[in-house]
Amino acid sequence: MTTEERRAWSLAVVGLLAYAVYLASIVAGAAYAPALLWTVGGAIVVNIAVDIVSGGGQKADQRDREIGRFGDHIGQSLVVAGAVAAMVLALLEARYFWIANVIYLAFVLSAVLGSTAKIFAYRRGFHPW
Repeated sequence: MTTEERRAWSLAVVGLLAYAVYLASIVAGAAYAPALLWTVGGAIVVNIAVDIVSGGGQKADQRDREIGRFGDHIGQSLVVAGAVAAMVLALLEARYFWIANVIYLAFVLSAVLGSTAKIFAYRRGFHPW
């Protein structure tokens, strides 16, 4: 398994776990803003730690860069969808809670979808043409 594939696995798993912790804390009655900031910050720290522990110093080759770009393009579609949804909520003058949650969910789904695309490209083959 290449370093980039490990990063994709880490991003997908940690992103889902962080969002699950966030949802659990919201259901338990915590304020959404601190819970959101702590889970996003925690996910970033955990991903950096996993990268360091798994030997993230290896250089990516041409195939890794192409797969990375492919996965990022796929994942970005959900960021755009989340931005549109947040804009609609803002135009409808929804509460900040809902706008923030739509944006956070879009980021998580983007990371998971992009990472899944990268993992499939590594496992099933990647044909850029």
